[in-house]
Amino acid sequence: MDWSLRQGAYALLAVVGLVVTAAYNLQFVQEQGGFSIAAFFASGYVNPAASSLTSDLAVAFAAFLVWLPGEARRVGIRHWWVYVVLSCGLAFAFAFPLFLLVRERRLAAASG
Repeated sequence: MDWSLRQGAYALLAVVGLVVTAAYNLQFVQEQGGFSIAAFFASGYVNPAASSLTSDLAVAFAAFLVWLPGEARRVGIRHWWVYVVLSCGLAFAFAFPLFLLVRERRLAAASG
């Protein structure tokens, strides 16, 4: 199956989401001398701009959690929970476009 422009965009966004967030996560671990989930989340609220971005991401992630199971069932994607694990363990910026890529490929296969 050929890749559409949309599928390519989702793939590119997933890679960028993984690489960029991983770089910052590694920098955080180096600066902190290890990883603390409490320190990580506290750092997301160090000023109004960071608080806005952190809150924005939290609401978008919550909406994803509400939407994900039903949409995955609707288009026939099994193991939807993997995207939740990837979001929490790696980055929502990686897992969400990855899910959209898999969804798009599933829809294309079903229609063609």
